[in-house]
Amino acid sequence: MQNRKSFIIKALILVIICEVIGIVAGLATAEGVTSWFQTIEKPFFNPPSWLFAPVWTLLYFLMGISAALVWHKGTDNGKEQIFDMSDNKVRIALGLFAVQLILNFCWSFIFFKHHLLFFAFIEIITLLTFIILTTIHFYRIHKIAGLLMIPYILWVSFASVLNFSLWWLNK
Repeated sequence: MQNRKSFIIKALILVIICEVIGIVAGLATAEGVTSWFQTIEKPFFNPPSWLFAPVWTLLYFLMGISAALVWHKGTDNGKEQIFDMSDNKVRIALGLFAVQLILNFCWSFIFFKHHLLFFAFIEIITLLTFIILTTIHFYRIHKIAGLLMIPYILWVSFASVLNFSLWWLNK
């Protein structure tokens, strides 16, 4: 029972962190979507604006659960240790997760706030690289955690193609 409670606490912490980061980045995005973004040329496969919020909400939720599974695995030693992560593999995996989350946050500002489409493309490729590295490390620690990251990889892969297309059409 204690082990389950410990996981739930970790999951709540990480889901809230991910969702708050998404909300703050979304605020930067919202301003750009309603102004500047309306004026640029878009590729035929550009999704409708309303789709992004629910997709990102789900992705941030899955990311939080995935990270919680890894964090929990690193403290799953029979003791109630919510914050002790003595497993080096877990620290590395969660460090990669933190880096990709920061990159995720920054992309919205580079793209929507500063309108730097080419730099946003470079940044999103870096982000995708860190997501893939995180997923590999997560999978090695907890298979479900790795699998939960796959929708995120797919969405950011699509977003990378979209970002490139937007830059190409508007350079």
